Amino acid sequence: MLDVKTPAVALVAFATVFLMLALGKFVWKRRKMPPGPFPLPLLGNYLQLRSGNQIQTLMKLSEKYGPVFTVYFGPRPNVVLVGYKAVKEMPIDHGDSVLGRGEIPIFFDLYNRCGLPVANGDHWKQLRQFSRMTLRDFGMGKKSLEEPIQTEARHMVNVFRNTKQHPVDPGYTLICASSNVIASVLMGTRYDYNDQKWLNILSDMCKAFSITSSPSGRLYDMFPSLMRILPRNHQNFFKLLKGLRDVVKEQARRHLETLDPACPRDYIDCFLLRMKQENMKLPFDMKNLISTIFDMFLGGAETTAVTIKFGFLVLIKYPEIQVFYEEIEQVIGFTRDPMVEDRSKMPYMNAVIHEIQRFSDVLPLGVARSATSDIHFRGYLIPEKTDVLPVLTTVLNDPTQFETPHKFNVKHFLDENGKFMKNNGFLPFSAGKRNCIGESLTRMQLFIFFASVLQKCTLKPTVAPKDLDINPVETSFENIPPVHKIIFIPRE
Repeated sequence: MLDVKTPAVALVAFATVFLMLALGKFVWKRRKMPPGPFPLPLLGNYLQLRSGNQIQTLMKLSEKYGPVFTVYFGPRPNVVLVGYKAVKEMPIDHGDSVLGRGEIPIFFDLYNRCGLPVANGDHWKQLRQFSRMTLRDFGMGKKSLEEPIQTEARHMVNVFRNTKQHPVDPGYTLICASSNVIASVLMGTRYDYNDQKWLNILSDMCKAFSITSSPSGRLYDMFPSLMRILPRNHQNFFKLLKGLRDVVKEQARRHLETLDPACPRDYIDCFLLRMKQENMKLPFDMKNLISTIFDMFLGGAETTAVTIKFGFLVLIKYPEIQVFYEEIEQVIGFTRDPMVEDRSKMPYMNAVIHEIQRFSDVLPLGVARSATSDIHFRGYLIPEKTDVLPVLTTVLNDPTQFETPHKFNVKHFLDENGKFMKNNGFLPFSAGKRNCIGESLTRMQLFIFFASVLQKCTLKPTVAPKDLDINPVETSFENIPPVHKIIFIPRE
């Protein structure tokens, strides 16, 4: 009679040997990588990272393993950089080796792995160079871009002044204003603040960002293959952003129909002309155009609006810092529009805006990079194609760079003589060659928007400042500010 136990024993033995060899290979491979908690098969370090506040979890791991350590988002290793020195050192010493875009599965799926935000190699270099030159030609970082920003600031201020001192949530007005600046540069258009269809699209965009910070959003980052088929809240992320994608597609179609090669009107026209020159050769095709425009709206409009909203909350929480009205009166007055050149003459206001950016810490986790070759860093080996995550919040809150990192303190950017002072730890736009392409545009917007509102309005809270909680209501990929109504009192 055949002994059925023999095949079973052999199968168990084979499986055991296979698992032992796989485990040995895994341990051997990670022996030179930065230390970190040991990952489970498939799950990685999910058990350590599943808590509500992922940033706090990473900080605790840093206390144990140091400023450079490894965690596994599911089966995917990430080398985490914590603190000013580690985050700044990587792009300076190994900048050309961390030019890849690290895996961000929910956004990779959103962009269909196309466009500037997720491109790599030569495609990224071509799109980056084209975008920088084109945006510069249309005024980014130059005085010529002041006019559309000033125009939008006037519309925004009029909305606030016409609230008749009734408490209002400024969120929708801010996202309308910041998105219109982006729309002007990219698509040559702007939307009325009463355009309900556009308001719904912007509202959905804000809701989508909230999902990225939710538990299901974080699970998508760790287990994308599984989450793509599970019907949970994360699926709404793609539905909520469909309206914006449709607008971008429609704008691209209209631009193609009305394109005049002799007179490009905006970024889309320039991209379409380049597409014809390249005969639709990658990366200059329609998919890359749509994804690139899509990302510039998401990355530019949302983060700028959130920063200003945080700034308004700071101003009503600490009304004593609104003393820069004297600076506005002396430099700008109350009749002409603020200009970017005024910034150098207004050190206190410049310092306030920088501290608002630091304190609001809008993108605390930063955006993952990917090693394009093996990197030897601080005695460790970071293998090629390993994701590298610079945790920007640990730079903006580094006690070696900021005296009171967890408190709002304008003196972080002022010297003893009251002059504006740069701070090396100010890295809200990240560092290195893959930093935010819209940095100069955002800086112009923040100054003109803040100066314009404060030139015409005084901001008041609806409760006592000491009772006002301005801590983020959600913290993960993005810090999301709480909703507080504000009273805008016109300055006559």
